[in-house]
Amino acid sequence: MSTRSVVFLNSHPIQYFAPLYQQMAKDPDIDLEVIYCSDETLKGATDKQFGVQVMWDIPLLQGYTYRFLKNRSFRPSIFKGFWGLMNTGIIPYLFRKKRSVVIVHGWGYFTHVLTLIVAKLAGHRVCLRAETPLNQELEKAKLVTRLKHLYLRFLFLFVDRFLYIGTQNKLFYRHLGIKERRLVFTPYSVDNARFSAIAASVTKEKARELTSLPAGKKLFLFSGKYIGKKRPLDLLQAFRDLQEENALLVMVGDGELRPAMEQFIQDNGLAGKVVLTGFVNQSQIPHYYAAADFFVMCSGLGETWGLSVNEAMNFGLPVVISDTCGSARDLVEENKNGHIYVTGDTVQLSNYMRQLLAMDETAYQTMADYSRQLISRYDYPAIIRNIKTIGAA
Repeated sequence: MSTRSVVFLNSHPIQYFAPLYQQMAKDPDIDLEVIYCSDETLKGATDKQFGVQVMWDIPLLQGYTYRFLKNRSFRPSIFKGFWGLMNTGIIPYLFRKKRSVVIVHGWGYFTHVLTLIVAKLAGHRVCLRAETPLNQELEKAKLVTRLKHLYLRFLFLFVDRFLYIGTQNKLFYRHLGIKERRLVFTPYSVDNARFSAIAASVTKEKARELTSLPAGKKLFLFSGKYIGKKRPLDLLQAFRDLQEENALLVMVGDGELRPAMEQFIQDNGLAGKVVLTGFVNQSQIPHYYAAADFFVMCSGLGETWGLSVNEAMNFGLPVVISDTCGSARDLVEENKNGHIYVTGDTVQLSNYMRQLLAMDETAYQTMADYSRQLISRYDYPAIIRNIKTIGAA
């Protein structure tokens, strides 16, 4: 097989994508280059949703070829919306670059739309990888959605292959008339090798010690920003209704809803039963998964996938996920590795949490094993294999 030139375009270095690029760069059949439109997150920028300064502590630029394009936006920032990234240098780059598979992550910035169009005009094989789930699209205002879909149908004329991340994302493309032959499965994944290696090397007792969490309690874990779309107050309410003295809720993250969460904890006598950790960096998060017994994601609209579910399943955690989450139908098989509940139904969520607590050790291990087995299908090698099936233009 001849070497295939592959170009990824990202808004900025992303902690979930860097390990994929590092692994892909080792493949002798792929000549990889990653194009970034901004480097502002590498400088310890304040994350507007975490509400704190964030600088990831895993290497984001090692092990693969990359370049940054100058951002010529009049209001430059990945946080400034569509016009926040205007990297016109992509035009000469694409016309000079040999025929390649060009993969663009989404259409949320001017540069991304420009790249889709110019890459097609320059003769490349153009691929779009986005996250949009159909179930969430159908919940949005119909007139706005209709106009958006008209625009996307035009933009999709410049795309050769659509790299879908899961079931709901595939249904979204099919809803917009994309034929099956133009769809390529590139599962949304985390660095399974890293997480599973840590899971095998750290006992629950050691993990509890490393995270200063008490031994002897059943631990429910939440990992995400304390923001509206994550619905952390739903989980607090469901946990309160459990009224289980032997259970502990650990909420890894930070964000604008923290004061409201702290007030809820105080008003409902949950002090000592709920831990709000604050921001935890990538190198430390695995210890919380290793310390936990169960994982809950209670997000609403805007949770297009939920990669922390992938992380949790690498540690064999049974999971409870809201039905709005983009990954729910892919990563949860009812009663096999967890449960799906109706978003916002805190009574149902609480009941499922109670069911998990009531499991005996055999049932728990069966669920844990199934989580590990299921998540093994959502890995970087599967993405690389399927990208290699896309021929250059």
